[in-house]
Amino acid sequence: MSSLEREIFKKPQLPLESIRADEGSFNNIPSSQRQRSSSQKYSPNEWQDYFDESINLNISGTNDVFRIYKSDPVKPDGPLFLMHHGAGSSGLSFGWVAKHIKELTQGEYGVIAIDCRGHGATKTEDELDFSLERMSTDLIAIIRDIVKDNQDIVLVGHSMGGSVVVNVAHKRVFKNIMGVTVIDVVEGSAMDALSSMTRILNSRPKQFNTYEQAVQWSIQSNTLMNLASAKLSIPPLLTSTDNKLKWITDLSKTQPYWSEWFTGLSEKFLNSGTAKLLILAGTDRLDKPLIIGQMQGKFQLEIFTDSGHFVQEDVPMKTATCLIEFFRRNRRLILPPKVFSK
Repeated sequence: MSSLEREIFKKPQLPLESIRADEGSFNNIPSSQRQRSSSQKYSPNEWQDYFDESINLNISGTNDVFRIYKSDPVKPDGPLFLMHHGAGSSGLSFGWVAKHIKELTQGEYGVIAIDCRGHGATKTEDELDFSLERMSTDLIAIIRDIVKDNQDIVLVGHSMGGSVVVNVAHKRVFKNIMGVTVIDVVEGSAMDALSSMTRILNSRPKQFNTYEQAVQWSIQSNTLMNLASAKLSIPPLLTSTDNKLKWITDLSKTQPYWSEWFTGLSEKFLNSGTAKLLILAGTDRLDKPLIIGQMQGKFQLEIFTDSGHFVQEDVPMKTATCLIEFFRRNRRLILPPKVFSK
């Protein structure tokens, strides 16, 4: 067991919360009191408890303004995890991970999480361009604006976001990218799943009456397994329209880009020229190129079987621990200058 793991096990762990955990006692409460209790149980959490600040970053030469959540490292040139969410999500999907990273490293490592184009609180001139190149260009522009050249960064991407961070790493634009982490997306299984995506999207509610109702749905539908995460990450995905809460991102509009996101992902991941970490929710998600790559030791593989697709939300402490250990294992050594005797 590593020193970091020993440190973690001393801390109280945030359990995976199930909406069905206390159904028996809940049903014995009078209906009016039950409604109030339910509302409190699913009430939204605010981002301020998870990040130090939120900024709106205007990309130079454009009218595009990206919402950025960040917790800077204690040292100005300290290392950063830069996180990109998946389709239909937002930067707050990484809120609990960011909180744990700050606590576990005592602020040594910083975290930046973005709302990408067409998602969350970000506003762009073309909200419907979800092409891989467009989103990669956005991320490159954000890195250039807010990351120092001497800061080591690990790119972290969930699902669609994994394709974006791998594409950016593969381009080798930045010398300070020392690692790339992909969370629960593999080219082979992603391509196989595309045929069922429309059916899955059609099964989602189109609107909600309250934020609490949306949070409750996310748990009951097993979209998320962690209630504390859902209370933070679900409300920012909704906007009030005609006295109803509707999804900010119409995922059906992303359909033309689905194949593009994942085609060639495994090859680019394996040849990204940096340290690589793949976090999955199950071994069945590995495709043949990654199985071969894993056997050849080309990347680190971690499997969290106690989570669903939103690994970083279902098991944020395990995810944070894994990311920290990955960085420490692969960070660059800065040797002292040689002293020559006369």
